[in-house]
Amino acid sequence: MTAQILDGKALAQAMRLRLRSARQRLGPRPVRLVSVEVGQNPAADVYVRNQQRAAAEVGIEMEVSNLPLGTTEAMLVAAIQDLNRRPEVAGVIVQRPLPIGIDPRAVQSAIDPHKDVEGMHPANMGAILYREPLLPPCTAAAAQHLIVTTGMDLRGAETVVVGHSEIVGKPIAVLLLHHLSTVTVCHVGTRHLADHTRRADILVVAVGKAGLVHGDMIKPGACVVDVGINQGPDGKITGDVHFASAATVAGWLTPVPGGVGPVTVAMLLRNTLRAAGAEV
Repeated sequence: MTAQILDGKALAQAMRLRLRSARQRLGPRPVRLVSVEVGQNPAADVYVRNQQRAAAEVGIEMEVSNLPLGTTEAMLVAAIQDLNRRPEVAGVIVQRPLPIGIDPRAVQSAIDPHKDVEGMHPANMGAILYREPLLPPCTAAAAQHLIVTTGMDLRGAETVVVGHSEIVGKPIAVLLLHHLSTVTVCHVGTRHLADHTRRADILVVAVGKAGLVHGDMIKPGACVVDVGINQGPDGKITGDVHFASAATVAGWLTPVPGGVGPVTVAMLLRNTLRAAGAEV
Protein backbone atom coordinates (compact mmCIF):
# COMPACT_ATOMS: atom_id res chain seq x y z
CA MET A 1 0.00 0.00 0.00
CA THR A 2 1.19 3.50 -0.81
CA ALA A 3 -0.51 6.36 1.00
CA GLN A 4 -2.35 9.07 -0.86
CA ILE A 5 -0.60 12.31 0.05
CA LEU A 6 -2.86 15.04 1.40
CA ASP A 7 -1.45 18.08 -0.39
CA GLY A 8 -1.95 20.99 1.97
CA LYS A 9 -0.44 23.49 -0.47
CA ALA A 10 -2.98 22.68 -3.17
CA LEU A 11 -5.85 22.65 -0.70
CA ALA A 12 -4.78 26.01 0.75
CA GLN A 13 -4.52 27.49 -2.75
CA ALA A 14 -8.09 26.45 -3.51
CA MET A 15 -9.22 27.93 -0.20
CA ARG A 16 -7.52 31.25 -0.93
CA LEU A 17 -9.37 31.53 -4.22
CA ARG A 18 -12.68 31.14 -2.40
CA LEU A 19 -11.58 33.53 0.32
CA ARG A 20 -10.62 36.17 -2.23
CA SER A 21 -14.14 36.05 -3.64
CA ALA A 22 -15.56 36.40 -0.11
CA ARG A 23 -13.26 39.38 0.51
CA GLN A 24 -14.43 41.09 -2.67
CA ARG A 25 -18.05 40.72 -1.59
CA LEU A 26 -17.27 42.82 1.49
CA GLY A 27 -16.59 45.80 -0.75
CA PRO A 28 -13.96 48.53 -0.37
CA ARG A 29 -13.89 48.83 3.41
CA PRO A 30 -10.55 47.81 4.96
CA VAL A 31 -10.02 44.37 6.46
CA ARG A 32 -6.85 44.38 8.52
CA LEU A 33 -5.04 41.59 10.34
CA VAL A 34 -2.44 42.73 12.88
CA SER A 35 0.43 40.50 13.98
CA VAL A 36 2.06 41.49 17.27
CA GLU A 37 5.53 40.27 18.16
CA VAL A 38 7.77 41.07 21.13
CA GLY A 39 11.41 41.20 20.06
CA GLN A 40 12.76 39.54 16.92
CA ASN A 41 12.45 35.80 16.30
CA PRO A 42 13.90 34.69 12.94
CA ALA A 43 11.67 31.60 12.82
CA ALA A 44 8.58 33.72 13.52
CA ASP A 45 9.68 36.22 10.87
CA VAL A 46 9.56 33.51 8.20
CA TYR A 47 6.10 32.47 9.38
CA VAL A 48 4.86 36.08 9.35
CA ARG A 49 6.16 36.63 5.81
CA ASN A 50 4.24 33.56 4.67
CA GLN A 51 1.13 34.94 6.35
CA GLN A 52 1.63 38.31 4.67
CA ARG A 53 1.93 36.78 1.20
CA ALA A 54 -1.19 34.68 1.70
CA ALA A 55 -3.11 37.65 3.12
CA ALA A 56 -2.15 39.85 0.17
CA GLU A 57 -3.35 37.15 -2.23
CA VAL A 58 -6.75 37.11 -0.55
CA GLY A 59 -6.99 40.90 -0.25
CA ILE A 60 -6.45 41.26 3.49
CA GLU A 61 -4.13 44.00 4.75
CA MET A 62 -1.65 42.55 7.22
CA GLU A 63 0.08 44.92 9.60
CA VAL A 64 3.09 43.81 11.65
CA SER A 65 3.65 45.40 15.04
CA ASN A 66 7.08 44.69 16.51
CA LEU A 67 7.35 45.62 20.17
CA PRO A 68 10.85 45.91 21.68
CA LEU A 69 12.42 43.41 24.02
CA GLY A 70 11.72 44.60 27.53
CA THR A 71 8.03 45.05 26.78
CA THR A 72 6.15 44.00 29.90
CA GLU A 73 2.96 41.98 30.06
CA ALA A 74 1.04 45.13 30.99
CA MET A 75 2.48 47.01 28.02
CA LEU A 76 1.63 44.15 25.65
CA VAL A 77 -1.92 43.93 26.98
CA ALA A 78 -2.30 47.70 26.55
CA ALA A 79 -1.16 47.42 22.91
CA ILE A 80 -3.69 44.65 22.31
CA GLN A 81 -6.47 46.69 23.91
CA ASP A 82 -5.65 49.55 21.54
CA LEU A 83 -6.05 47.17 18.59
CA ASN A 84 -9.36 45.97 20.05
CA ARG A 85 -10.64 49.54 19.79
CA ARG A 86 -9.59 50.11 16.17
CA PRO A 87 -12.62 49.41 13.93
CA GLU A 88 -10.58 48.64 10.81
CA VAL A 89 -8.72 45.83 12.63
CA ALA A 90 -10.66 42.61 12.05
CA GLY A 91 -8.14 40.25 13.62
CA VAL A 92 -5.25 40.21 16.10
CA ILE A 93 -2.63 37.50 16.49
CA VAL A 94 0.29 37.38 18.92
CA GLN A 95 3.40 35.55 17.75
CA ARG A 96 4.97 33.01 20.06
CA PRO A 97 7.08 32.23 21.96
CA LEU A 98 6.67 35.21 24.28
CA PRO A 99 9.51 36.38 26.52
CA ILE A 100 9.83 34.91 30.01
CA GLY A 101 7.62 36.79 32.43
CA ILE A 102 4.70 37.26 30.03
CA ASP A 103 1.78 34.87 30.58
CA PRO A 104 0.50 33.67 27.19
CA ARG A 105 -2.95 32.93 28.62
CA ALA A 106 -3.31 36.45 30.02
CA VAL A 107 -2.27 37.87 26.67
CA GLN A 108 -4.65 35.67 24.71
CA SER A 109 -7.48 36.56 27.06
CA ALA A 110 -6.83 40.27 26.42
CA ILE A 111 -7.76 39.93 22.74
CA ASP A 112 -11.38 40.75 21.95
CA PRO A 113 -13.01 37.34 21.32
CA HIS A 114 -14.51 38.72 18.10
CA LYS A 115 -11.00 39.60 16.87
CA ASP A 116 -9.34 36.42 18.14
CA VAL A 117 -8.71 34.96 14.69
CA GLU A 118 -6.38 32.29 16.09
CA GLY A 119 -9.39 30.95 17.99
CA MET A 120 -7.49 30.70 21.25
CA HIS A 121 -9.49 33.04 23.50
CA PRO A 122 -11.18 31.09 26.33
CA ALA A 123 -14.60 32.12 24.98
CA ASN A 124 -13.84 30.66 21.55
CA MET A 125 -12.22 27.57 22.99
CA GLY A 126 -15.22 27.01 25.24
CA ALA A 127 -17.63 27.38 22.32
CA ILE A 128 -16.09 24.25 20.77
CA LEU A 129 -17.85 22.14 23.40
CA TYR A 130 -21.25 23.24 22.11
CA ARG A 131 -20.61 23.56 18.38
CA GLU A 132 -17.94 24.45 15.86
CA PRO A 133 -17.36 28.12 16.73
CA LEU A 134 -17.20 30.95 14.23
CA LEU A 135 -13.48 31.31 15.00
CA PRO A 136 -12.07 27.83 15.72
CA PRO A 137 -8.37 27.26 16.54
CA CYS A 138 -6.64 27.42 13.17
CA THR A 139 -4.41 24.34 13.36
CA ALA A 140 -7.16 22.11 14.72
CA ALA A 141 -9.54 23.40 12.04
CA ALA A 142 -6.90 22.71 9.38
CA ALA A 143 -6.43 19.13 10.59
CA GLN A 144 -10.19 18.59 10.59
CA HIS A 145 -10.49 20.02 7.06
CA LEU A 146 -7.77 17.72 5.74
CA ILE A 147 -9.52 14.70 7.26
CA VAL A 148 -12.90 15.70 5.81
CA THR A 149 -11.42 16.04 2.30
CA THR A 150 -10.58 12.32 2.29
CA GLY A 151 -14.29 11.52 2.07
CA MET A 152 -14.00 9.07 4.97
CA ASP A 153 -17.12 8.32 6.98
CA LEU A 154 -16.23 9.99 10.28
CA ARG A 155 -19.29 8.67 12.12
CA GLY A 156 -18.07 5.94 14.46
CA ALA A 157 -14.52 6.08 13.11
CA GLU A 158 -11.87 5.13 15.67
CA THR A 159 -9.85 8.30 16.09
CA VAL A 160 -6.66 8.63 18.12
CA VAL A 161 -5.14 12.02 18.88
CA VAL A 162 -1.56 11.91 20.16
CA GLY A 163 -0.98 15.10 22.13
CA HIS A 164 -3.34 17.03 24.38
CA SER A 165 -2.29 20.65 23.90
CA GLU A 166 -4.79 23.50 24.04
CA ILE A 167 -3.74 24.56 20.53
CA VAL A 168 -4.27 21.26 18.68
CA GLY A 169 -4.87 18.09 20.67
CA LYS A 170 -7.85 19.05 22.80
CA PRO A 171 -9.72 21.10 20.18
CA ILE A 172 -9.29 18.59 17.33
CA ALA A 173 -10.57 15.84 19.63
CA VAL A 174 -13.74 17.81 20.34
CA LEU A 175 -14.21 18.89 16.70
CA LEU A 176 -14.09 15.25 15.63
CA LEU A 177 -16.49 14.28 18.40
CA HIS A 178 -19.00 16.57 16.70
CA HIS A 179 -18.70 14.26 13.68
CA LEU A 180 -19.56 11.34 16.04
CA SER A 181 -16.09 9.84 15.78
CA THR A 182 -14.98 7.69 18.72
CA VAL A 183 -12.02 9.67 20.03
CA THR A 184 -9.12 8.62 22.26
CA VAL A 185 -6.59 11.24 23.38
CA CYS A 186 -3.08 10.02 24.19
CA HIS A 187 -0.41 12.00 26.02
CA VAL A 188 2.73 11.68 28.10
CA GLY A 189 0.86 9.61 30.68
CA THR A 190 -0.43 7.08 28.14
CA ARG A 191 0.81 3.51 28.57
CA HIS A 192 1.57 1.44 25.46
CA LEU A 193 0.99 4.17 22.88
CA ALA A 194 1.22 1.79 19.93
CA ASP A 195 -1.72 -0.25 21.23
CA HIS A 196 -3.87 2.83 20.73
CA THR A 197 -2.43 4.07 17.44
CA ARG A 198 -2.69 0.67 15.72
CA ARG A 199 -6.48 0.64 16.04
CA ALA A 200 -7.00 4.17 14.72
CA ASP A 201 -8.90 4.76 11.49
CA ILE A 202 -7.87 8.41 11.92
CA LEU A 203 -4.57 9.27 13.61
CA VAL A 204 -3.65 12.86 14.46
CA VAL A 205 -0.15 13.36 15.90
CA ALA A 206 0.78 16.69 17.49
CA VAL A 207 3.48 16.44 20.14
CA GLY A 208 6.63 18.02 18.69
CA LYS A 209 8.80 14.90 18.78
CA ALA A 210 10.41 13.96 15.49
CA GLY A 211 9.64 10.46 14.22
CA LEU A 212 7.58 9.45 17.26
CA VAL A 213 5.14 7.37 15.20
CA HIS A 214 6.51 4.75 12.79
CA GLY A 215 4.74 2.70 10.18
CA ASP A 216 4.45 -0.34 12.45
CA MET A 217 2.30 1.77 14.79
CA ILE A 218 -0.28 2.58 12.10
CA LYS A 219 -3.38 0.64 11.06
CA PRO A 220 -3.29 -0.22 7.33
CA GLY A 221 -5.37 2.26 5.36
CA ALA A 222 -5.61 4.82 8.17
CA CYS A 223 -5.76 8.57 7.63
CA VAL A 224 -2.66 10.02 9.31
CA VAL A 225 -2.43 13.77 9.96
CA ASP A 226 1.00 14.90 11.12
CA VAL A 227 0.84 18.28 12.87
CA GLY A 228 4.39 18.19 14.23
CA ILE A 229 7.09 20.61 13.09
CA ASN A 230 10.61 19.72 14.19
CA GLN A 231 13.90 21.19 12.99
CA GLY A 232 16.88 18.84 12.94
CA PRO A 233 20.56 19.76 13.40
CA ASP A 234 20.86 20.05 9.61
CA GLY A 235 17.98 22.52 9.49
CA LYS A 236 15.63 20.02 7.84
CA ILE A 237 12.00 20.21 8.91
CA THR A 238 10.35 16.91 9.82
CA GLY A 239 7.10 15.86 11.43
CA ASP A 240 6.16 13.67 14.36
CA VAL A 241 5.45 10.76 11.99
CA HIS A 242 8.27 8.83 10.28
CA PHE A 243 7.14 9.63 6.76
CA ALA A 244 8.85 6.87 4.76
CA SER A 245 7.58 3.99 6.88
CA ALA A 246 4.12 5.53 7.36
CA ALA A 247 3.67 6.02 3.61
CA THR A 248 3.82 2.26 3.04
CA VAL A 249 0.96 1.58 5.49
CA ALA A 250 -1.39 4.55 5.69
CA GLY A 251 -4.24 5.22 3.30
CA TRP A 252 -3.80 9.01 3.52
CA LEU A 253 -0.85 10.93 4.91
CA THR A 254 0.06 14.61 5.31
CA PRO A 255 3.63 15.61 4.47
CA VAL A 256 5.77 17.91 6.62
CA PRO A 257 6.23 20.56 5.41
CA GLY A 258 3.39 21.12 2.97
CA GLY A 259 0.54 19.44 4.83
CA VAL A 260 -1.19 21.02 7.80
CA GLY A 261 0.88 24.24 7.76
CA PRO A 262 -0.45 25.88 4.58
CA VAL A 263 -4.04 25.00 5.50
CA THR A 264 -3.52 26.53 8.96
CA VAL A 265 -2.59 29.85 7.34
CA ALA A 266 -5.66 29.62 5.10
CA MET A 267 -7.81 29.01 8.18
CA LEU A 268 -6.32 32.11 9.80
CA LEU A 269 -7.40 34.15 6.79
CA ARG A 270 -10.84 32.50 6.81
CA ASN A 271 -11.24 33.44 10.46
CA THR A 272 -10.17 37.03 9.70
CA LEU A 273 -12.83 37.37 7.01
CA ARG A 274 -15.43 35.81 9.30
CA ALA A 275 -14.47 38.32 12.01
CA ALA A 276 -14.97 41.09 9.43
CA GLY A 277 -18.47 39.82 8.72
CA ALA A 278 -17.93 37.75 5.58
CA GLU A 279 -19.94 34.60 5.01
CA VAL A 280 -17.27 32.00 4.39
